[in-house]
Amino acid sequence: MTRYVMVADLRRCVGCQTCTAACKEGNATPPGVQWRRVLDLELGTYPDVHRVFVPVGCQHCANPPCMEVCPSTATRQRTDGIVTIDYDLCIGCSYCIMACPYDARSLVDRTEYAFGETATPAEAARAHRRTIGVATKCTFCAERIDAGTARGLVPGQDPEATPLCVNSCISGALSFGDIEDPTGPIATLLAENQWFRMHESEGTEPGFYYIWDKGKL
Repeated sequence: MTRYVMVADLRRCVGCQTCTAACKEGNATPPGVQWRRVLDLELGTYPDVHRVFVPVGCQHCANPPCMEVCPSTATRQRTDGIVTIDYDLCIGCSYCIMACPYDARSLVDRTEYAFGETATPAEAARAHRRTIGVATKCTFCAERIDAGTARGLVPGQDPEATPLCVNSCISGALSFGDIEDPTGPIATLLAENQWFRMHESEGTEPGFYYIWDKGKL
């Protein structure tokens, strides 16, 4: 069975925020809403201090707490592991926002534009009411994946079937694919390196892996 996951190599991420920009442009999220963010952290004690950049967003958990609390069944999990939101069913109660350990969901109750009350031509062309008053989040660009796989493309290998943030990463820090493929690039990447997942103690089984060092010899 397929399960799509994302991998971030923290040794390669340079904190350029290109993935954030690509996600915002591709999904037309309103001002202040970022489905893909990069945390800028400072670690260590002076004078041995260094920075680390950590991409974050929806972790597409195997056991998503957001889905458990949703009273309208708007939050669902696909068979390939991607967690989705049905905007037509979402009632904007924000239960899922409170339940998410990753601060990955957003809700805006009115239309906003980057430069005030007037939309730019690009904003006007892409404005829609479906995402107002409902919870929104990263979808792993599910529509791209579905359109690509319908054409026989492979997510994570063919750009047309791969999330925008992965395609845009200038340092190659982000990878995407099917973790259930034992010979695939994701399984190989995780087997050869040391990694962790955020808040695993919550029992969420995140679908977002962070590489921080080479595998032990």
